[in-house]
Amino acid sequence: MSYYPYLVSAALGMASAAIVAGCSHSHPAATQTETPVIDVAEATQRGVTLYHTYPGKLHARSSIDLVARVDGYLKGQHYKNGDLVEAGQLLFTIEDTQYRNAVAQAESELKAAESALDYNTAHYEAVKQAADANAASRMEVEQARSAMESSRQDVNNARAALSTARTNLDYCYVKAPFKGHVGASGPGIGSYLSGGGAPVTLATIYDDLEVKAEFFIDDASYIDMLRDENKAIVADLDSIPVSFSDKLPHSYTGRLIYMSPDIDPSTGTLEMRAMIANPYDELRDGMYVTVKLPYASESDAVLVKDASISTDQHGKYLYTVNDSDRVVYTPVEVGDVVDDSLRVITSGIRPGDRYVTKALLKVRPDMLVKPRLSDNK
Repeated sequence: MSYYPYLVSAALGMASAAIVAGCSHSHPAATQTETPVIDVAEATQRGVTLYHTYPGKLHARSSIDLVARVDGYLKGQHYKNGDLVEAGQLLFTIEDTQYRNAVAQAESELKAAESALDYNTAHYEAVKQAADANAASRMEVEQARSAMESSRQDVNNARAALSTARTNLDYCYVKAPFKGHVGASGPGIGSYLSGGGAPVTLATIYDDLEVKAEFFIDDASYIDMLRDENKAIVADLDSIPVSFSDKLPHSYTGRLIYMSPDIDPSTGTLEMRAMIANPYDELRDGMYVTVKLPYASESDAVLVKDASISTDQHGKYLYTVNDSDRVVYTPVEVGDVVDDSLRVITSGIRPGDRYVTKALLKVRPDMLVKPRLSDNK
């Protein structure tokens, strides 16, 4: 008897059972892709002032070389290099012994000249009275008067010599002519200074309680400032924004104090200067500065965050979000930066249009998103 039919039957039964068992488990459903949440802002519209920026350099309001004007050894330096010193503060002393002696001698010679003048004046009066009584000749009167006048001149000369001696003594004490920062000393303590022949520079003091920003504008910008529609915005130049390569703890503005009367023909530029108050003692002579000079205004400028603008081979563009919450590639034309972070849009979008502000690399045109509105700041 053959067992083959039974084996085939058993095999078919097991396969059927396996199929039934497999069909008894349901397959998991395909996972739905969640719509991403994307930060957007609305383009705003408001009046803005437009600026041109110019590189410049700071200079102290004034600077003076402190010099030795007499001969002698440098005895002392009475400040630390770079200190802020007060007007009249003693900064250097020079050996003064010979100059004190010169003052004492000049004082003595003045006293002797004054005594001689007193004597000759009294003698002249006595001779003149004697002449009135016919007890002295006219010649004697003239001799007495001449001696008195000579004594008076001697007194004047002695006073001048004393003044010079006192001035030279004062030169031994070099003082600050105004409040400011003093640079490092050139000669060292103990150096011999030949200041009598030619002044010897000891250090430089900077009056930097205010500093001047010197910058140059091109002639085209100057002409643009003269246009009737721009005159109002450039008429008041008392608060010109300035900035520096690194952000300082405080912000600064300047007031325009000088505009050159001519344009340099070799560069086509016009020199300008703005004075900047330095109340926090942060600004220094020689610092580089960026000056933002206003040249026009727009009453209805459309603004977006400058960081949201991208660039490709076609130019500038924004990713905007339409009413269906889909991303749209939107070419734009741009203008100036306003308030350091906003950009003027001259064409491409309108006030109230939504644009993507973050995750710019994660979005693509026609992508469905969930917009999350933030401020346009």
